[in-house]
Amino acid sequence: MPLPTRRLAAAAAMASLLVLVLPLEPGWSLLLVNGLLLAAAAGDWAAATRPGTVSVQRDLPGVVPLDAGAEVAWRVGNPSGRTLRLTLADELAPSLNAATRRARLVVPAHGRAVARARLRPARRGRFTPTEVVVRVQGPLGLAASQGRRNLPGVLRVYPPFRSRAEAELRIDRARILEVGLRSARARGGGTEFDSLREYGVDDETRRIDWSATARTAKVIVRTYRAERNQTVLMLLDTGRLMAGQVAGVPRLDHALDAVMMLTAVATRLGDRAGLVAFADQLRGTVAPGHSRDQLRRVTEAMYTLEPELVESDYRGAFAQTLARFRRRALLMLFTELAEQAVGESLLPALPLVARDHLVMVAAVRDPEVESWATSVPTDAGSAYRKAAAVAALEERGRTAARLRALGVTVVDALPGRLAPLLADAYLDVKARGKL
Repeated sequence: MPLPTRRLAAAAAMASLLVLVLPLEPGWSLLLVNGLLLAAAAGDWAAATRPGTVSVQRDLPGVVPLDAGAEVAWRVGNPSGRTLRLTLADELAPSLNAATRRARLVVPAHGRAVARARLRPARRGRFTPTEVVVRVQGPLGLAASQGRRNLPGVLRVYPPFRSRAEAELRIDRARILEVGLRSARARGGGTEFDSLREYGVDDETRRIDWSATARTAKVIVRTYRAERNQTVLMLLDTGRLMAGQVAGVPRLDHALDAVMMLTAVATRLGDRAGLVAFADQLRGTVAPGHSRDQLRRVTEAMYTLEPELVESDYRGAFAQTLARFRRRALLMLFTELAEQAVGESLLPALPLVARDHLVMVAAVRDPEVESWATSVPTDAGSAYRKAAAVAALEERGRTAARLRALGVTVVDALPGRLAPLLADAYLDVKARGKL
């Protein structure tokens, strides 16, 4: 379709002055000038290169972490024998925070041009921009031809892996302990024999291998390493309790970081990590594995998850988990320690898994509530707020105590500390051979 340009508007303004000096009646002068302008604009539009013949390509990065930037590029090819002036408009989502969704390009004859824009995503998820509007000006710049181009693309914005450095630290520490051959602190079973070596002054006498000692005439001790090929299964609650904001983001987002850290640590140390996401029904599963791309598989399964305003079905999630994965595992449940939900739904469901599996419950505390509980009230409003915060913390402590009484390990941490503390708890389980 033909579209007027700014140059046509400027030409019309200049032509209005010409109407005043023409030796004709004002009506005839206006008709003549407008007719000439319309004819020139129509001819310019007819001579314009059609948008459908212009080569347009959108380059998206594919995957972008939420805390990182990226770049989108538009590449345009000119099939005609003259220079083209055109404008592109892309349908990028507002939450991608593109520096611009439009680009003006001058493309030489039979040449190519590129325009770029910086992206700073504000939320995670899957984005599928489809259409690009192309507007090509005519040779005179008085009119433009516009059309839509179908350019489907996919951009995945993954949750930020803020605990990556902490994960690497714990992986290195665990490997150093294995190299030092003193990582197995268990008494009895639950450790894996590694090798024999000569006795040192710091070795325990119960580790002496008397048969090897008799053969070599030297005191030889057995060395052990933490067991491998164990299963760590993370159960991610995506119900209404995980929609609450802590430190500016939903509780679910804190849990996603911890899931990624546990997956990275477990798989790098030879264990199998898997995921079950649920609310009132299952929302996604990743079978336990320890391949190099397991972290990518887990992240791919949960990056589009958002909290649902429904009650979480713990019993149903446990039953389906047991039906799918029967092997004894360390079950890490990421949820919120709300007394009513825990008392009415979680506690009755725990016997399904607590008998045959090792269970941990992970939750994130709100530092703002803790600051209110320790504040000094200055008026009636702040006094009521302090009382409510103290009551909430006491209720949270009682809920955690009820879970621990059933043999569940509870990790209730501040934002930024949940993932490292969970990793430490997992490494402690490995070292003690409790799986």
